[in-house]
Amino acid sequence: MGIETSTIKFLKDLEKNNNREWFQSHKEKYENTLQNIKDVSAEVKEKLGKKDLIEDAKVFRIYRDVRFSKDKAPYKNNLGVHFTRATKKLRGGYYLHIQPGESFAGGGFWAPSPDDLKRIRDEFAFDTKTIRKITSGKTFVNYFGALGGDELKTAPSGYDRNHPNIDLIRKKQYVVMRKFTDKEVVDKNFAKEVVATFEAMRPFFDYMSEVLGTDMNGEAM
Repeated sequence: MGIETSTIKFLKDLEKNNNREWFQSHKEKYENTLQNIKDVSAEVKEKLGKKDLIEDAKVFRIYRDVRFSKDKAPYKNNLGVHFTRATKKLRGGYYLHIQPGESFAGGGFWAPSPDDLKRIRDEFAFDTKTIRKITSGKTFVNYFGALGGDELKTAPSGYDRNHPNIDLIRKKQYVVMRKFTDKEVVDKNFAKEVVATFEAMRPFFDYMSEVLGTDMNGEAM
């Protein structure tokens, strides 16, 4: 199953007419758009659930919170879905983003807690053989290119800026992303491609889950 061309058109039109009057007059088209993303998400969740434990697939609201934003446009011009892994032991999250010309499937650790971030940095300060083997693997590179995420310009407090693994230590996020064209998004096999993309994240997720589930001595926390 793929995203309908009408969904892409609705999002393009919404970007040009981001106001309540237009949205209300096109409410039926929005409801069709919402159902389309729910249907695709349901297929992704079902297929992904055969390979991973998925607790929920949450479609984010299209309504923006503009109270503290200079941009007062009331609606997002995209659709986002978060697929939550079940149990506290399975770390990392899957995300699907649908936006004309900007669609992607991504995942990882977008906003790790201070404790999680320190645990990850401590691990990478000690050893990066496993994570580098994963991120240099053929499948990982073909799907994502490289490990992404915002990072500090220098070393975080408590870490040597000349450390050989500083490229990983200074990251504030550890995420991956695969972009899709509009043509790929509306293809009938799009849901399958999203699932394949999420599956390609699993070695990364599994390793990070192991790191975050143990202390520096390898003891379960």
